[in-house]
Amino acid sequence: MKVVINGVTVGYSDQGNGTPLVFIHAFPLSKTMWQPQVDALKDSYRVITIDLGGHGESDIVLWNDTLDDYAKDVIYLLDHLGIAQAVFVGLSMGGYTLFSIYRHYAGRVHAMVLADTRAQADSEEGKAGRRSMAQVAFSDGAPAIADLMLPKLLAPSTIEHHSEIVEQVRQMILQTTTAGIVVDLVAMAARPDSTDLLSKITCPTLVIVGEDDVATPISESHYMAERIAGSTLVTIPEAGHLSNFEQPAAFNHALQNFLATHRL
Repeated sequence: MKVVINGVTVGYSDQGNGTPLVFIHAFPLSKTMWQPQVDALKDSYRVITIDLGGHGESDIVLWNDTLDDYAKDVIYLLDHLGIAQAVFVGLSMGGYTLFSIYRHYAGRVHAMVLADTRAQADSEEGKAGRRSMAQVAFSDGAPAIADLMLPKLLAPSTIEHHSEIVEQVRQMILQTTTAGIVVDLVAMAARPDSTDLLSKITCPTLVIVGEDDVATPISESHYMAERIAGSTLVTIPEAGHLSNFEQPAAFNHALQNFLATHRL
């Protein structure tokens, strides 16, 4: 589905009824990465996915270059759909966006799931890496970014044994605009540190991480879970950074347990 909000076309999906679950995708992918969760949950919940600017079916807005801008896009879509409060699920860049949503719109967050993400801002080395990747994107486009990102997104076992998953993720990256990739990298490099926010999170929170995640290692998830009061940490075996897509059954089980435990 598409809708024009503030003059910009936004791609999204909205299926099912019940408690709204809002899924925010990773860099440099699209709402398609959440299809295993949509399929598993749409019969019990209202499942909403969104394409951030320059991804999937959403237009790029070049001057929207902060995670706060991404957070506003998500909130504007929920306003359009008449949803006052939701459970938010963010993976990697989606998690960074979720921190921004909680910082500015905490009242909209009924509960949150932080998957394969981190609270800390980029180090200087990390920012330099993003600048370098942005230059690659500008020079060589999405195919070069796919080559760089696949080993960071997927576990070695996935790459070795599940060529179909590798190809699906590659195609998602290839469908992302070069401008969208560059804007993502600028936004992530400039994001504020969210460490101080962790102790202020009062809604039910689940932290999920792939056991073989090299982009945001398990230690980052332990760090967050230890500082968010009452949170739960789940590690997904044989999964890398895209734990929801590599091991959907285990990810969905963790998510459904969380929702049931908190009667969401």
